[in-house]
Amino acid sequence: MILKTTVLLLAAAALAMAAPAPTFSKEVAPILQRRCQSCHRPGEAAPFSLLNYKSARPWAASIKEAVKVRRMPPWFADPHYGKFSNDRSLTQAEMDTLIAWVNAGAPEGDPKDLPAPVQFVEGWNIGKPDLVVTMPQKYDIPATGTIDYKYLLIPLNFTEDKWIQAVEVRPGNRELVHHVIAYVRPRGSNWMKGAQPGIPYQPGKGDNGPSENLVGYAPGTAPDPLPEGQAKLIQAGSDIILQLHYTANGKPGTDQSSVGMIFAKGPVKERVFTIAATTNKFVIPPGDPNYEVRSSFEFGADTKVTMLAPHMHLRGKDFQFTAVYPTGERQVLLNVPKYDFAWQLLYTPAQELIMPKGSRIECVAHYDNSPNNPNNPDPKAEVRYGDQSWEEMMFGFFNVTIDASKDLRSIMPQRKSEPKPGALE
Repeated sequence: MILKTTVLLLAAAALAMAAPAPTFSKEVAPILQRRCQSCHRPGEAAPFSLLNYKSARPWAASIKEAVKVRRMPPWFADPHYGKFSNDRSLTQAEMDTLIAWVNAGAPEGDPKDLPAPVQFVEGWNIGKPDLVVTMPQKYDIPATGTIDYKYLLIPLNFTEDKWIQAVEVRPGNRELVHHVIAYVRPRGSNWMKGAQPGIPYQPGKGDNGPSENLVGYAPGTAPDPLPEGQAKLIQAGSDIILQLHYTANGKPGTDQSSVGMIFAKGPVKERVFTIAATTNKFVIPPGDPNYEVRSSFEFGADTKVTMLAPHMHLRGKDFQFTAVYPTGERQVLLNVPKYDFAWQLLYTPAQELIMPKGSRIECVAHYDNSPNNPNNPDPKAEVRYGDQSWEEMMFGFFNVTIDASKDLRSIMPQRKSEPKPGALE
């Protein structure tokens, strides 16, 4: 028996040794297409291209190191809780293939084995937009100093309601644009009523009103087109309000960002809306390594949740979404044990999450304000809510879907109006 086992092990080892090394053309390129090229191509967020062997080969050692420690592709959801349709993480087989390719000297293989290249639309991840809304003028960004949020009114002049299937923000200057949020200001809203089209505006205290979060851009955020039958609504007479956050890096520059939209081509059955479980009532003590902040949102009607997105700043440590049902049952929807401010990811549940009337989404976040946090701007500071990165935020963003014919307020009967604009820094 021992002899037989030994023979089998030796045979398996011989087969493994005889197996040909993976090549870029046959085994590696398909993985890069699925997992990497949406960012690793010219004009996108990644610092180098992985579109072909010539551009990928110099980075082989870096690819191996990033894959081994699961730093790339970035994905921070705890696999013990929930499954997500936009999961970026590599399978073990994909990891083994990439590492084996590098260990073998990163061979190219036969170019005839290459898969057909992915047909990206230059400048857009959503495909060719039906409408592009661009800042009418370039905005000058100083070399130094703190730059307050800027708000820009852009009229749409829609004479009929438009359903938006996919939408994407394209920053005009990735080095200086920290984030952009495009809000929909409905006709008749008093929010920013003093703003002039195309001229940067600073809202005053109490200068707010109903608005809808259409789309946001921040480092690491990838657009996530909605499935057929779901869309966001821009009603006739609405305007776009851009919230712009710039960070000086020692060199002056300009920005002229754009928003691209693809209209729904078929009937829309469900309206998608972004809201948040949030609070600004916290004070993080100096040096605290694990300060806890909680927020919650209760549903006033049966609702579906179709996206989750935690948001904190540089002291953010971890974030968890939990559904609490009317029966008292609790279900962790998303756990992010190692939050990374550099990657503002969206998490799309693989299956619909049904929240019966009276259910709550509870969010728990922890912050590391200690010297052990390498990203901490000042461990000696008392930290409160604020717009800038050295301040903090606590937002548990999520998308809800309702019947397209229903009023959004039906799921929030305790509110007198739609949610006020949030912030994403």
